[in-house]
Amino acid sequence: MNAQFGKVAVLFGGSSAEREVSLMSGRAVLDALLGAGVDAHAFDPSERDLHILKEEGFDRVFIALHGRGGEDGTVQGALELMGIPYTGSGVMASALSMDKWRTKMVWLASGLPTPRYAILEADTDWAAVVADLGLPIFVKPAHEGSSMGATKVTEADELEAAWALAARFDTLVIAEEFIVGEELTAPFLEDQALPLVRIVAPDGNYDYQHKYFTDDTRYDCPCGLPADLEADLRALVMKSARVLGCRGWGRADLILTGDGRPYLLEMNTSPGMTSHSLVPMSARVAGLEFEALCLKILEGARLG
Repeated sequence: MNAQFGKVAVLFGGSSAEREVSLMSGRAVLDALLGAGVDAHAFDPSERDLHILKEEGFDRVFIALHGRGGEDGTVQGALELMGIPYTGSGVMASALSMDKWRTKMVWLASGLPTPRYAILEADTDWAAVVADLGLPIFVKPAHEGSSMGATKVTEADELEAAWALAARFDTLVIAEEFIVGEELTAPFLEDQALPLVRIVAPDGNYDYQHKYFTDDTRYDCPCGLPADLEADLRALVMKSARVLGCRGWGRADLILTGDGRPYLLEMNTSPGMTSHSLVPMSARVAGLEFEALCLKILEGARLG
């Protein structure tokens, strides 16, 4: 028995739109921790009240929840009040990173590159948005992940319908200019950025299905970029995490244009840990197999 971590709860499932993905992530993490001899237990917050964690004497928590209610500071705040150390970012960074609009504002205020955007509402002047951002435009809920409710708009008359779809998931909807370039993702573990992963999706459509349930998307890791350019991008990712207050582990998504300009897209503070997930893929290239990665993340569990 690996006793150094005490009694560990793996939080997964939950009630967000990303429940299905979280179930896959959590089961993978739980199996890895059990395989390493950790006294780990499954805990689904949609089925059990969080205060049970305190009552049953859990010493720390591995958060494998995705989306609202698990990645947005809510669970983190509850664990802070109960005094139970947990993996990943704290309350403020989790809440901020889950909000794509406010993430962008922090990045822009810090001089970090991110695509131009507009907030969409029912009375938005759709033509003005198209004139400003051009086409295509990405429309997405501001507080969802895994491409939930997201649409790539290629025609001006599609914009309102894309907003309506996103608005089913969130009251705050963001439209973002389309940046032509290579899609990359950059995990980090503590204060180190891991190797970048290049994502090559069919027709450039890296949607929910292609992320988790097909083998049509190609992932290149190592990413094939020149070493000095990758080092610069990894440094950018760490700065983007620091200004948001992120800690422990996470993953930033970005686009690299043909002339070498990077644009930060999103920060994920509780990334997927499924068979298709990118953090384990990158960690493996860095020399950390899945079990060792899970233990390293768990080792970083803390309060405050």
